[in-house]
Amino acid sequence: MASEETRAVDTRTAMSPTERDTPAPVGASEMTTLEKGPAGAWATRLVVAGIVLSAVNLRPAITSLGALLEEVRDGLGMSGSVAGLLTSVPPLCFAVFGVMAPRLARRFGPAAVVCAGMAAIFTGLLIRPYAGGTAGFLAASALALMGIAVSNVLMPVIVKRWFPDRVGSMTGLYSMVLALGTSLPAAVTVPMTHALGGNWKLGLAVWAVLAAAAVVPWIPLVREGRERSVPAARSAQVQAQTPASASASASARAAEEQPPLRITRSRTAWALAVFFGLQATAAYITMGWMPQIFRDAGVSAGTAGLLLAVTMVMGVPLAFVIPRIAARLPHQGPIVLVLGVCGLAGYAGLYLAPAAGAWAWALLLGIANCAFPLALTMVGMRARSGPGVAQLSAFAQSTGYLISIPGPLLVGVLYQHSGGWGLPIALMAGLMVPQMVVGVLAGRDRTVEAEAAAR
Repeated sequence: MASEETRAVDTRTAMSPTERDTPAPVGASEMTTLEKGPAGAWATRLVVAGIVLSAVNLRPAITSLGALLEEVRDGLGMSGSVAGLLTSVPPLCFAVFGVMAPRLARRFGPAAVVCAGMAAIFTGLLIRPYAGGTAGFLAASALALMGIAVSNVLMPVIVKRWFPDRVGSMTGLYSMVLALGTSLPAAVTVPMTHALGGNWKLGLAVWAVLAAAAVVPWIPLVREGRERSVPAARSAQVQAQTPASASASASARAAEEQPPLRITRSRTAWALAVFFGLQATAAYITMGWMPQIFRDAGVSAGTAGLLLAVTMVMGVPLAFVIPRIAARLPHQGPIVLVLGVCGLAGYAGLYLAPAAGAWAWALLLGIANCAFPLALTMVGMRARSGPGVAQLSAFAQSTGYLISIPGPLLVGVLYQHSGGWGLPIALMAGLMVPQMVVGVLAGRDRTVEAEAAAR
């Protein structure tokens, strides 16, 4: 299995077809980008802990709010349209702040930026329920979402840079924990709020504790500057490899020294950005509005939160499996199509019988939402080098989240003015079709470096 993952990653490093099919030398797949010895093992454990704790904090700010959206609307006096604007804030912040992540990472290092991002999440979650009024709530939410945005972009970069021989498995771990961090708040925020005396402000603020824990693993990495030792460690790794493997690694290092790509010249980059945007649209509509759809159909608030949790928790096992399968396939289009069909079936069920088949529709939409870990995996596979992944990740996520901004807002407007969920659900289903088309295009076996150079 290790050699299979090594070959999957080698596909990204400008190798010839013969080299791609050559198994890695014994032991090569077990090497890391960090220095060997106790210090290297210590740093590796810190990085893994940092990735896990960061991933679990990338969605509670959103799904905890979705579970209590009705209470927040009543408490702050929001209309349906303003609530739709609130559910559009996450993709807006991801688009605006995510594009800054590569530049910040080049200046301060990825670990330092992620550490600051976790601190911003902690601060925003702690103060937003008590900021006073809708404007203060939105501003504090934006602070937390800024931290999420830069961490979103840099997680694939950190995985590619620190674990280049385990991109599939580490992306799967990260995606699985992210899905857990998405589903847990959806499931427990309502009962936890009731246990805290029904105070929705306290029910939202308590998630800041989890964010505080995520800051801790990155602090020693930043202070020691461990990530800056990667190039030297990588050179040592190259010397230990066979000539063919060393040539591939040398090609990767040479690619990292190239000037920034003209990423907008790549059709694959655009396809991946649109795919990312459409799947984000579906995800944030689901996280922001699905509990309300079920509550309007007669489902209790607690059960509606559990249904959202079921949708999110489907990503826990699938987010680990899908990246590993995708890394072994030359074309990820078939996975895109399967996820899209599940989404269409789930929306059809929400339209025809939202309460009667609620659990089935939650499961189907949960499978469809696994387009997110697939998109992250394709970001790592469509570029040859670490800097290329950073550029592609920033472009795909920032452009994608920009595309996704109108979706949740439009759902809120349609819901308020039509008086029902028919038109919003039709919109969701309609957007799934172009998502499938661009996903197939983004899944083709090619790299953005090759496309940018050819045009």
